Amino acid sequence: MKLNGVYWVKKLIMLSIDVKANQNFNPLAPPPPPPPPGPFRNPIRPAPNVQQQRTHLVRIPRGIRPGQRFQAIVDGQRIEVTCPRNASGGMQVRINVPTMTPPTRINPPAPAPAPTPASPPREQPQMQYFEVPLPDGVLPGQPFALMAGGRRVLVTAPQNVKPGDRVRFQLPVSLTSLENIKAIQLTYGKSTGWTRSLKPLDDGRVEFHWARLDRNDDLAFVRQLEYYNTEAGPIRSAYVSLVPAEESSLPGNVTDESTGEILVAYQELVGIQGKKLDDKATWLQDTCRNKLAVDINRGHIKINIRRDFLLRDSVDAIMSLSRVDLRRTFRFEFFGEVGIDAGGLMTEWFHLVTQEVFHPNFGLWEYSSVNQMCLNINSASEISHPDEHLTYFRFLGRVFGKALFERQLTRGHMVRHLYKHLLGFPVSLEDIEMVDNSVFTSIEKLKEYRDNGADVEDLSLDFSLSETCLGVVTTKELIPDGAEVLVTNNNLDEYIEAVIKYYLMERTRPQMTELMLGFYDVFDEGLLTIFDSQELELLLCGLPEIDLEDWKNHTLYSGKFEHVKHHNVIEWFWETIEAEFDAEMRAKLLQFVTGTSGVPAQGFEVLQGNDGNIRKFTLHGIGRDVSFFPRAHTCFNRLDLPIYNSREELSEKLILLTQMDSSDFRFDME
Repeated sequence: MKLNGVYWVKKLIMLSIDVKANQNFNPLAPPPPPPPPGPFRNPIRPAPNVQQQRTHLVRIPRGIRPGQRFQAIVDGQRIEVTCPRNASGGMQVRINVPTMTPPTRINPPAPAPAPTPASPPREQPQMQYFEVPLPDGVLPGQPFALMAGGRRVLVTAPQNVKPGDRVRFQLPVSLTSLENIKAIQLTYGKSTGWTRSLKPLDDGRVEFHWARLDRNDDLAFVRQLEYYNTEAGPIRSAYVSLVPAEESSLPGNVTDESTGEILVAYQELVGIQGKKLDDKATWLQDTCRNKLAVDINRGHIKINIRRDFLLRDSVDAIMSLSRVDLRRTFRFEFFGEVGIDAGGLMTEWFHLVTQEVFHPNFGLWEYSSVNQMCLNINSASEISHPDEHLTYFRFLGRVFGKALFERQLTRGHMVRHLYKHLLGFPVSLEDIEMVDNSVFTSIEKLKEYRDNGADVEDLSLDFSLSETCLGVVTTKELIPDGAEVLVTNNNLDEYIEAVIKYYLMERTRPQMTELMLGFYDVFDEGLLTIFDSQELELLLCGLPEIDLEDWKNHTLYSGKFEHVKHHNVIEWFWETIEAEFDAEMRAKLLQFVTGTSGVPAQGFEVLQGNDGNIRKFTLHGIGRDVSFFPRAHTCFNRLDLPIYNSREELSEKLILLTQMDSSDFRFDME
């Protein structure tokens, strides 16, 4: 059977039994009356193999339309049901399932037996849907094995399937043993220092928790959202704070808010997390389309935009939608322009509206202190838009979420820690470098000062700092009465913690809160656990068009490469980039060195550093005694490259960089 271009597996070997359900039923009809009580029932039993009717309630899966068939589990059996004309996905309907009565002997009435305690009803197993492409070489009717939900299952290809089709099936969602759950982890690169691990709860649920992979005791925090007044309509509110990374948690299963149905189980998240970015992006789009999106037959959203009032009309339209509406199909129309939106107008709209919102002249965003290709939230955005600046950030969050939902691209590369906040990733001192490089440098020197045995108290610092906005200097206290508390060796860690929380959250908390809430008006947070911050930037902004010749022609050489025209390591570097790196790997290498995958429109010739001046991409030769791995200096767009003995060794180390989160490397200052 084919459903929306997807073939249902009608027989799952050793996992299900095909039973045809009675198609002639009224979903709103009451169940048949029970037989009369007492011992004097009709002693005549049904003839052998005569069908009887048993009534059950089943929920129609999302996306199923009237007349289409779906499968349900009743008393441990899989049955096939036709959706009634007056029902739709998400509704519960009553079905009458035929049962076969075994032959019995006809005996005279017997005294009623003593009542026995009724056995508790058997709990129906929760089911999860899976969808996979038909493997190459598998013919209709042939079985094939695959991993689904962390289990190896055997599936029979439907008879009418053809190459390129996708096969959908469902499995019971059952928790594995306690030991197996604790062993499951989501690891983001070999040197990130952090992994998501599963923790079983007493009520049977599971949660993801952050755990350290190394012994590094540097402070790290994860943003935590605490929702409130969620019943006050389509616009939710939440309080956002930074908590120690080890204390943050996230549900392991992605569920439907209204029904509690598990849409994506933790086994599937674990299974997809280790794949390449393109595979993960395809999985996310398929999941959005098949499990989250509202069927277009239930209506779409038409958005009319005047080009002269592009942003105003867009904000009014998007902010008027409910969270369910944001998952409907959008159709765009520009006033005065004849055309049908088959995707092109949507692509143009995402490009234009994010380009306008991100423009620093608009007042919501400002250039990063390290890289002019990156944008940070303007803490003084309220001055430019006193009454609307938070609405703009909620709007932009929704635009981000919808772009990811539809696999569209946006304009504007944000600083690293904002992508981490959207994903719930740990942030630490290194992330301040992209916000205020001078603060980052000062903290590093303070730590070095203390570690060398000096007394930090001699520097006469307190728990406050000064900021300048529009020429006005203000004092910000990091803790209550912070100006009265001196920084000492004993409380330096508390001071660093306060600085991290201020620059990475408190300074722009209202704007950051609205940005995240808008983003999660579209997406369930758990779906994005498979990505890291680098991948999210590439998904939202797209792979940059990197001109390799332009990159070569505007690269500087220093250190051990400065006076050597044709060094072997330099030649091996470019040969590796050209022969072994695809577009995604080149973008990730660029992220590692410059802090972003963005490339200036004028090319590498105008690549800027933290001071706003031209800082060309630089390869700096170092000895293997200095570092065995490449190191990045994002302030100077510089890559320290050890003198390797072979191209194979260099290639191995460069490829390793693309598999790690660049934020977890130390960015050494000079």
